Amino acid sequence: MKKSAYEQAGVSINRGNEAVKRIKSMVGRLGVQEIGKFGGFFPLKGGIKNPILVSSADGVGTKLKIAFMTGVHNTVGRDLVNHCVNDILVSGARPLFFLDYLASGRVEPGIVSEVISGVLDGCLENEMVLLGGETAEMPGFYQEGEYDIAGFIVGIVGRGNVVDGKTIRKGDLLVGLPSTGLHTNGYSLARQIVFEKLNLKTSSKVSELEAPIAEELLRVHRSYLKPVQTLLEGKLLKGMAHITGGGLLENIPRILPEETAVVIEKAWPVPPLFSFLVQAGNVSEAERYRVFNMGIGMVLVIEPRNLSRVEFALNRMNEDFYLIGQVTENKGGVRVRIK
Repeated sequence: MKKSAYEQAGVSINRGNEAVKRIKSMVGRLGVQEIGKFGGFFPLKGGIKNPILVSSADGVGTKLKIAFMTGVHNTVGRDLVNHCVNDILVSGARPLFFLDYLASGRVEPGIVSEVISGVLDGCLENEMVLLGGETAEMPGFYQEGEYDIAGFIVGIVGRGNVVDGKTIRKGDLLVGLPSTGLHTNGYSLARQIVFEKLNLKTSSKVSELEAPIAEELLRVHRSYLKPVQTLLEGKLLKGMAHITGGGLLENIPRILPEETAVVIEKAWPVPPLFSFLVQAGNVSEAERYRVFNMGIGMVLVIEPRNLSRVEFALNRMNEDFYLIGQVTENKGGVRVRIK
């Protein structure tokens, strides 16, 4: 059959339709009845006093390059969902629904299905609906075999339960929840160190690490929804910071009142992947805590009198945690000092 003018220009409507067809066959796991309409419908249930919707959007960054190099595409979707969940979670919001955007030079239904399967896994893990999305074929815009993804999330919280850090005071404690690796930040530097400076292959084994280097770099950005939700129900949190781009040094100040500062003690075991990257890349101490999460993916601010309750709740969930610092006074504005 003769190709249409659009196909000759590089866009196949048939490939796009096949990708959507495969997505439709998967979303039934979430209880969604229809997909492919011009807009998604979400029934907002009652039960929350003075509800506020909280939204966010993000991507996966150059972690996608590792997916392209390895051909492993079923994890970056979970990265995307969990990152977005954590971003609204720090305000005390529970996720409601998610939308995704995937663009490539050529739509490959098999790859699209793998990516979206990861998105669906993330939605199931965080008990929310994949309400819709967009798959765009843009020839000449992306290199062959590459794509980009972005995610959009909406959650809900009662006005009286918003966590905004305004009540943080001198003496409050910082509790760190461990990361599962780089999460979705610092990959441009990590890739430069691993694949350019050291000239390693994706299958290369490093003595300090358990798995091949690419597998270590693809570890999924974890969701903190379950442990944090339990602490929110007990009204035990005064503030939270999701440690993403900017690391500990730039994310914690986003929640601090102007007259406060934070002193962080390096009181947690830094995972071997970070130690390897820091040493191999000769990354300075100041930069490592700004580019990488260094093993702490979420920081919780609590009152000292609530420490035992927080410890009890996290231990019951078998959640590892570390007491990593304290809030201090600072008349010169917000700052973070790592001892």
